Amino acid sequence: MTDEGLERERDRENGGLTSMDSIESRWVFQAQDDSDIDSGDRVTVDGDDDLTPRNGMELDSDDEYNAEQKLIRTGPRIDSFDVEALEVPGVQKNDFEDVSVGRTILLAFQTLGVVFGDVGTSPLYTFSVMFSKAPVNGNEDVLGALSLVLYTLILIPLVKYVLIVLWANDDGEGGTFALYSLLCRHAKVNLLPNQLRSDARISSFRLKVPSPELERSLKIKERLEASLTLKKLLLMLVLAGTSMVIADGVVTPAMSVMSAVGGLKVGVSGVKQDQVVMISVAYLVILFSVQKYGTSKVGLVVGPALFIWFCSLGGIGVYNLIKYDSRVWRAFNPVHIYYYFKRNSTKAWYSLGGCLLCATGSEAMFADLCYFSVRSVQLTFMFLVLPCLLLGYLGQAAYLMENHADTTQAFFSSVPSRAFWPVFLIANIAALIASRAMTTATFSCIKQSAALGCFPRLKIVHTSRKFMGQIYIPVMNWFLLALSLVLVCTISSIYEIGNAYAIAELGVMMMTTILVTIVMLLIWQINILIVLSFIIIFLGLELTFFSSVLWNVGDGSWIILVFAVVLFLIMYIWNYGSKLKYETEVKQKMSMDLLRELGPNLGTIRAPGIGLLYNELAKGIPAIFGHFLTTLPAVHSMIIFVCIKYVPLPVVPQNERFLFRRVCPRSYHIFRCVARYGYKDARKENHHTFEQLLIESLEKFIRREAQERSLESDGDGSDSEEEYSFSRVLVAPNGSVYSLGIPLLADFRDTGKAVMEESTSEELKPGTSSESLVSEAEQSLEKELSFIRKAKESGVVYLLGHGDIRARKNSWFIKKLIINYFYAFLRKNSRRGTANLSVPHSHLVQVGMQYMV
Repeated sequence: MTDEGLERERDRENGGLTSMDSIESRWVFQAQDDSDIDSGDRVTVDGDDDLTPRNGMELDSDDEYNAEQKLIRTGPRIDSFDVEALEVPGVQKNDFEDVSVGRTILLAFQTLGVVFGDVGTSPLYTFSVMFSKAPVNGNEDVLGALSLVLYTLILIPLVKYVLIVLWANDDGEGGTFALYSLLCRHAKVNLLPNQLRSDARISSFRLKVPSPELERSLKIKERLEASLTLKKLLLMLVLAGTSMVIADGVVTPAMSVMSAVGGLKVGVSGVKQDQVVMISVAYLVILFSVQKYGTSKVGLVVGPALFIWFCSLGGIGVYNLIKYDSRVWRAFNPVHIYYYFKRNSTKAWYSLGGCLLCATGSEAMFADLCYFSVRSVQLTFMFLVLPCLLLGYLGQAAYLMENHADTTQAFFSSVPSRAFWPVFLIANIAALIASRAMTTATFSCIKQSAALGCFPRLKIVHTSRKFMGQIYIPVMNWFLLALSLVLVCTISSIYEIGNAYAIAELGVMMMTTILVTIVMLLIWQINILIVLSFIIIFLGLELTFFSSVLWNVGDGSWIILVFAVVLFLIMYIWNYGSKLKYETEVKQKMSMDLLRELGPNLGTIRAPGIGLLYNELAKGIPAIFGHFLTTLPAVHSMIIFVCIKYVPLPVVPQNERFLFRRVCPRSYHIFRCVARYGYKDARKENHHTFEQLLIESLEKFIRREAQERSLESDGDGSDSEEEYSFSRVLVAPNGSVYSLGIPLLADFRDTGKAVMEESTSEELKPGTSSESLVSEAEQSLEKELSFIRKAKESGVVYLLGHGDIRARKNSWFIKKLIINYFYAFLRKNSRRGTANLSVPHSHLVQVGMQYMV
């Protein structure tokens, strides 16, 4: 049965309550007394701190949900802003959602060169590192080590990652931050307080309707949302995992290339270790230089090379099994693991770090998921990669059963003499390809973390026009190259690099295990026994491995720990500074009462034209606007506050990207536009196209506003609500009541009148006929549209405010050090938001402002 069939079967067992995630209709939570419904275009008037509800309008408020909430069904989203969606059919779908069989096979072939290079080259060094800690004293030691490798390979890459973790993707995105984004979407655990209720109405959110497991999920959700300590702990786990992924991107090239080039010492007796290091340095420079050509191009080129490599692994394994000792099949009996530890005790425990190297690259399968589909990764691993790896390890063990002295170069020593040089060549090519696996994973992880406010902004180059997940980050590419060269030149032994490799891999694995456990409880809502089995088995296994590698940390592998700690501090400081800056801007935003006192002219001269004021506030009037009013001699006749906001989603559908709102009464001509992007979205805006789209969409918005006002005035309030509504009730663990119902527009008719009165500059006199009302409305509409066109003809200017923060004089020394020096340094050297705007300098007005925190 397919996964969709299983999902439907599970839904039937749960009483027919299915997960509604289509764009035709969606389920969203709504407070009992909140009229925050979603029926097309948004027509709202911004208030000082929150918004007053009205018919058919999207209202965002800082207020918390009341105890009683509704789970309501909404219609399709049609935003007033986005006309461009008409030109991009199906853009809201995942890149790999409806791929054909042929496309799946092609993607599976590409995964060899991008995803599986790392795990595919692990036979080059696994046994060598293991037996450097626990030398072979007999055939039983070979069988025990082989048994450890086989079961590690089956449990971690196959069971944990391929069969479980890959399904915890965030709409096709994998990695530590994709898991965090998934959790942020289902619970308010993000420390940056810029969430809007409207974000939950994006069709990709996929919120579930009530199910038997929902009670436990709600309890966990409420506990996470109520505890600041748990939020910070969750963020620290994510940042720790991300720092280990980047550290992995440093040590993977060093380990793969050094182990492959080291085969020269087997083929040519006169080659020294210094020569191996020099060749490895040249290889690494070539590797990172071709990174900019993109994943698809490189994947198609190196896919055949990796296919030949895996076939060589399997072929050499079969050859050695036939020639030497086929009794190594007995290693599938786990009792040999017990005998191995009984014979070697402490030395066997030391060798666990080397054993884990057979599973290196497991995290790359998940982190690089954005480049390929889940099915293509699973098919390639189960039907090609895993069988070849098993045969390769069995063949090496068969050779070592009769050649105990060749453990220092176990792989190359086991290669038949006639095939040595061809295998050596393909092994070096495979090592170069393997080094890219974690590099591409690092790029994906950094882009995700930067979009969610946890990493300084960097230049990101999209290497594929079709698949936006395929990216290249120049600064990080050369940064990883420099650190890899330092690692190769300072730690020339693959045994010491191997221990550092294991530390980085285990750090990522443990964070992934914890986050996937939370996903199982909060989102998947599966049986608690399955969740406990998952975390006990895999976290216990990883902690055992981790205790082994930490014991050997003094041999040089401490360098990778120091590097990971530095990365963690950079990300945490950036997140902390960004959070303080946003909170300060929220506290210092302008009061609506002040704007009303200033009047429609805002206390200055309103010059013809449109001013687009970019700011980070999703609600309220930014303080930087007041700075513009006092600094500039005049302001534009029309002001639009543009907020670029990243939501915890990979991609925001084009038809749901923009929200429009009216700020102040109509005579002020001030609007707000919230542009929502996912962490996978690319922002490539030509300012002429953007301006044209904005004006057309604004006109559409105003027409819909007038249409809704007309419908409101025509309503007689006599609709029969009982005839169409239904209700189901679910009691949450904390006593909150969640009712499942479909509210009618009439439910919110009364609350909408107050806003209409506020947003209309003219009062209607009693006794006015309906024909005159319609005529006045049409005249008012045409007058406002004409005003917009004239403002557009006068020109569009981009108003950019740069807000910096400084710690107060009475702040703690640590806070001053972090904010005034570390965060200021990161902000000064990061990419500014204006870099994404292709706007000539003649159209830019920039003003700086400093906040004391």
